[in-house]
Amino acid sequence: MMASLQLFWQQTLAMLWKDIRCELRTRQVWGGMALFALLVLVVFNFAFDLRVNDKVAVAPGALWIAFVFASILGLGRTFAAELEHGSMDRLLICPVDRKAIYCAKLLGNMAFIGVVEIIAVPLFAAAYDLPVLTLGIIPIVLLGTLGIAAIGTLFSAIASNTRAREVLLPLLVFPLIIPVVIGAVRATQELVSPVGDGVPWLGLIIAFDVIFLSVSAVMFQYVVEE
Repeated sequence: MMASLQLFWQQTLAMLWKDIRCELRTRQVWGGMALFALLVLVVFNFAFDLRVNDKVAVAPGALWIAFVFASILGLGRTFAAELEHGSMDRLLICPVDRKAIYCAKLLGNMAFIGVVEIIAVPLFAAAYDLPVLTLGIIPIVLLGTLGIAAIGTLFSAIASNTRAREVLLPLLVFPLIIPVVIGAVRATQELVSPVGDGVPWLGLIIAFDVIFLSVSAVMFQYVVEE
């Protein structure tokens, strides 16, 4: 049991490091995601200055909209590069646990999204003058990112084999991540303007994260074999 678990994590970390090295060489994902997220925050900031009196009520929504749309850019590249170079077929021929492939892609997507969030959250706090730079934002961002990446990784594998993957991926992902995004937005609102403890919203995110991870890990092995 321990040997198989050790092999699983060795395979996962090897594939994760391969994806990170490729991104460090090409820088195709991080730059576009960060620029897009910052652009969304800037646009919403100007819109709120013109029309909104209470930024606390709507600014967390702008933050998570920026994260979600930036995430789609990164998720769309999860398997596209593998298919373009034929490396996915070679990977599937190897005796690699399919769940290890999913776990590596999931962790890679979380890392890519996390870099964008590290840049965007301080700028969001400065631009909107809201106290989000506290330890309380860490579990909210981590759990929200996990939910988005869990379902996004699975559907990225599904959409990558279609010609209209750029259009199909957001159509598949957006409806399913709504509960996670709602929970993350409301938990962020509780953080910047406490009227409760925010725990029920974190519980909602955790529940959907568990569901998304369980279903996606099981379904992934059937998706990549098609």
